[in-house]
Amino acid sequence: MNLIQTLEAENGKDVIPAVHVGDTVNVHYLIREGEKERIQIFSGTVLSMSGRGINKTITVRRIVQGEGVERIFPLHNPRVKEVEIVRRGDVRRAKLFYLRDRVGKKTRVKELLGDKARRDQDRDASLQAAQAAAAAERASKKPAGEPEAAESEE
Repeated sequence: MNLIQTLEAENGKDVIPAVHVGDTVNVHYLIREGEKERIQIFSGTVLSMSGRGINKTITVRRIVQGEGVERIFPLHNPRVKEVEIVRRGDVRRAKLFYLRDRVGKKTRVKELLGDKARRDQDRDASLQAAQAAAAAERASKKPAGEPEAAESEE
């Protein structure tokens, strides 16, 4: 493993949510107001995903008081506590920027239902299980530069 992959493995989250473009999500984001911190929920539709590895981000859009608000969330950021999937979207594009021009009911995305949704859930569950197994394997391996721990003498 090269240096960048090592840093990504150390600093990134072990398991990231299986989010796709078109999904409606609730992003639980930790914000700071003065000395206090609280979790704020940003609900909206995932317009795009970009990056890979530790740089993976999602762009979420919602309508607030008639104005469109978009926010980009880095998935591996420690301030992003949870990404909860409310409903799956059935889309045929990788980027949904055409939703920016639409208002009202035209911004709705079809929901993914039936066999497709079950297949998607199974694939996402197996992917998350693989991520968790890889994280457990990484945690069990000790760093290469660390010397052997001395046995305690009793």
